[in-house]
Amino acid sequence: MSDYCPNRCQELQMSAEKTQRTLMKLTKEEEPAPVGSYEQRKQEEEKRLLDILERVTSVSLELSPPGPSCAAEDNEEEDEEEDEEEDEEEDCSHDEDEDEKPHVYTALSDFRGEQEGDLSVQVKGQVLRITRETADGWWSAQDANGNRGLVPKTYLKVGSSVDDHEEEDEDEEDEEDEEDEEDEDEEEKLRFFFPTFCCFKGVDATDVLSAMGAIPSGFRPSSLNKLLVEEGSCYVQPKLSQSQLSFSDLFLDPDTGRVRPVRTCVCFGLWGCRMIPSPGVGVQVLSRHVRLCAFDGSQVLSNIHTVRATYNPKSPKTWSFSPRVTGVLPSLLDGDCFLRCNAASPDLGVLFELGVTFIRTSTGERGDLSCGWAFLKLRDDTGNLLPNRTYELPVKGGTPYEEEELKEASATRGSPSGVFQKMLQVRRLPKLIVKLKSSNSRTRAQLSLLPDSLLLAVSWVQLLVLFRQLQADSLLMDRPTMQNADLMCSPVLSTFPELLDQPDLLDALRSAWMDAESNMSRAQKRDSSFLKQEFVKVYLSSVYFLLHSPSLPPPRWADPPSEEQRSRVIYAALDALRRPAGPEVFVDPAHHHLAFDVAELTFDLLRMAR
Repeated sequence: MSDYCPNRCQELQMSAEKTQRTLMKLTKEEEPAPVGSYEQRKQEEEKRLLDILERVTSVSLELSPPGPSCAAEDNEEEDEEEDEEEDEEEDCSHDEDEDEKPHVYTALSDFRGEQEGDLSVQVKGQVLRITRETADGWWSAQDANGNRGLVPKTYLKVGSSVDDHEEEDEDEEDEEDEEDEEDEDEEEKLRFFFPTFCCFKGVDATDVLSAMGAIPSGFRPSSLNKLLVEEGSCYVQPKLSQSQLSFSDLFLDPDTGRVRPVRTCVCFGLWGCRMIPSPGVGVQVLSRHVRLCAFDGSQVLSNIHTVRATYNPKSPKTWSFSPRVTGVLPSLLDGDCFLRCNAASPDLGVLFELGVTFIRTSTGERGDLSCGWAFLKLRDDTGNLLPNRTYELPVKGGTPYEEEELKEASATRGSPSGVFQKMLQVRRLPKLIVKLKSSNSRTRAQLSLLPDSLLLAVSWVQLLVLFRQLQADSLLMDRPTMQNADLMCSPVLSTFPELLDQPDLLDALRSAWMDAESNMSRAQKRDSSFLKQEFVKVYLSSVYFLLHSPSLPPPRWADPPSEEQRSRVIYAALDALRRPAGPEVFVDPAHHHLAFDVAELTFDLLRMAR
């Protein structure tokens, strides 16, 4: 076992160097899908490979024993001078062993073939001879009995654990089994401390799950989830013009003093998904959801919004959404959305990525997978908007740049032959049901005040409009001059965008605002100045207090214990804050508060503006 880690590091070095040589030969024309900023991304990948190679080299140097290796080499040179013919024979036999070794593998676990052409492995530790390696991860193998078939490469380990001598007793075999288990533990440690281990071997988490039959064909790592983590909540901040001296999406009407409307938008609702494949054994699903954004066929043009789906365990292939959310129900389940986008592309539409957040029960590894995608083009061939009706969109596998059939991992290879079978297959195709709808005049007027590129839930519109109005007052009216970019004291402007990444806090603000509105008169509801003042009061006495509460755990996506704890803290705090109280609530020893930071009050225009 002492030579295992250095040998593994050497294999990783060779694999990294081979990958680097392949990367240097790649050209943009060889890519199966269009890639933006190809040269830049190629340089970034090359830099990443060099960094990984340096890390492997440093680990190899730490694990390699000092002195003895040099002494051994000197002894070998002396032996070569004493008897050259014997060494030549040994070198020939050594070369033959090296040629044969990469073709001999040991099964890490038993494997039952599910399809015709698969080779079943009945016993863990069975020795297989690999006759052909393929890029899809299914290798041609032959067992000791001469049976041939396909086996997943993730079930195999290089080398043979069977000793050529059959005169060993049971005690020695037990010792070998213990060493094999220790080797596997050491490999798991390398995987933990060196996450790119799988990349060198050409295997990632998706490949492993696919080979295990845990995920269906067409599933991919979620691409919109990565963009969602990177973008944050900057899309509600004002956008600077090309000259950087004014705003391109924030104007005031000089007659009314309100934000001037700039563009209309489209409203739609998610109704459900049908025949969506489910992950197999070994994978626990934490969340089923749809991530959506504006898309023109080549790039994302808006923020990424997430709507969580609900499902019945008796019908796991059917997803449903709550079409109407009122009161304090979580808006994360709200399927009613709006899209505002000022792009002039004729291919503008809404991209839907169906996804699951999962955890592997064997390793505890979390991940996000795309279960397929659908696209709704908003304009027809003549350039007119699509009519308001229900659309059944086919869900395709792969990514928006590579279309692939989406089917269960256990589905049989080949296509149906009969007409009746083809009709049944059409009915079983995965689909997403979306309905384009019209909105009332009040909602249309509110939506016209929002930024040009935005996709969110309709239930958030009123809060966004109030924030937008406060933003316009502070940036367009309260500044001494338009060239002044000094820091501004505004706790609402500095912290409100954080709520968009924490829907449960936004729901708490919506609930508190609905309570405040119920006590207003009709005249007060029509008074813009009064509404803005009340909104600031409600904000400071509810979610602003919760944002800086030490008892509120940080948000974590698809973590039920964390979500339940946050829910208890939020509504307990709201009940306490509903009681009549003045500013002394913020210094009350019963209500703890994080240490004060000036960033809680400071709005930095140069840093926040897009």
